[in-house]
Amino acid sequence: MQHLNRLGIVTGAISFGLLGSALAAGIEGAPSPFDKGGVQIALISYISAGDFFQSYQAGAQAQAKQLGIDLRVFPGRQNAAEQREQIQQAINLGVKGIVIDHGLPESIGDIVQQAIDAGIKVVAFDVNLNNPEIPQVEQSDHELARLALEQAVKDNGSSFQAGYAYVAGFAPLDRRNETWETFKSKNPDVVEKARFGIVSDTTATSTSDQAKAALAANPKITVVFAPYDEFARGVKLAARDLGIADRVKIYSADVSTADIQEITEDGSPWVATAATNPAVVGAVSIRAIALKVAGSVVPRQIVVKPALLTQTALREAGVKTIEDLASKLPSFSTSDAVTADWIPAKLY
Repeated sequence: MQHLNRLGIVTGAISFGLLGSALAAGIEGAPSPFDKGGVQIALISYISAGDFFQSYQAGAQAQAKQLGIDLRVFPGRQNAAEQREQIQQAINLGVKGIVIDHGLPESIGDIVQQAIDAGIKVVAFDVNLNNPEIPQVEQSDHELARLALEQAVKDNGSSFQAGYAYVAGFAPLDRRNETWETFKSKNPDVVEKARFGIVSDTTATSTSDQAKAALAANPKITVVFAPYDEFARGVKLAARDLGIADRVKIYSADVSTADIQEITEDGSPWVATAATNPAVVGAVSIRAIALKVAGSVVPRQIVVKPALLTQTALREAGVKTIEDLASKLPSFSTSDAVTADWIPAKLY
């Protein structure tokens, strides 16, 4: 789950530039229908704005191009009713497969079942649709949270007052919350003093307003667990505005180039994040739906493993961008999850 940078929002489906030759030629030796190319797949998001989601879509587009897929991306606007309408549009288009990227299960479960009943294959990323027909791609959210919290204890000991950014109802945040609750039960001297957060098209600034009030009311908070980078960005803004960036440490999940810049800047209270490469997660989502469309067996749960990224390590390695990170940490730029010998191994 991730970032809300300023993405231009467009109504309806967008067919991205997967140009003629790849679409027409297909892949030699691939199973039907990928031997002919031009397979229509829909990527339907709940949130499109933000660095993570832009990178996720870029990875999906790159993998789709490699597979000769005509990928139609429906931009999300944090609107459950609109996401339902977009799924119906994809059904009407007659796509072969749909990737659902985030969303509220109670709002879309029935319309997704209609897609399956129409013979359309479905894969979900970070939304648990509780359907045995739908493989779920996830970032090992429990592991993301565990890595960040272990670093918090390493830096601060096991006794501190904490702020916590969380919004229920989103599968990745709910899984990360499970780890937080377990962590608190095992570390009774970690006291959650304030809980806040909002998911919207202005997540960072809205969360900043809430964080500012929480931090002002609880001046002994020294650690904030913000397991979504837009939350972390909001808390960082609040700490700076309150002049307490030197006594609060922020631990998060997810990463982008903008995040790296904010983590590594002088005086930043954002000291660590645990993350997967969102472009790799996007690519894995497309590989999963391609294999489903091709009739291959796909695991019910598809996990992309995360890495811990500390402020100190990023500074020492001179990492400025996601591309730097991928080149200096090769495991960050690849995943062997759900692939086949006919699927191109490199995205770029």
